[in-house]
Amino acid sequence: MKNFMANVVVLFWSVVFGEVLGMIGSKLELMTYQPLQIAIVAGILGLLFVNIVPLLTKN
Repeated sequence: MKNFMANVVVLFWSVVFGEVLGMIGSKLELMTYQPLQIAIVAGILGLLFVNIVPLLTKN
């Protein structure tokens, strides 16, 4: 249960930070802001990073 809750927290914060960075980046690059696409990509990358990095650095 602890691992699940940690992943939920990581998912929440990665989406929040992804949205902030996506909004700033879209304004700087003069691109359209697509919040759903940014949220999905940020959430997936956040979960992958948190779950794969410890496996790679375990040894």
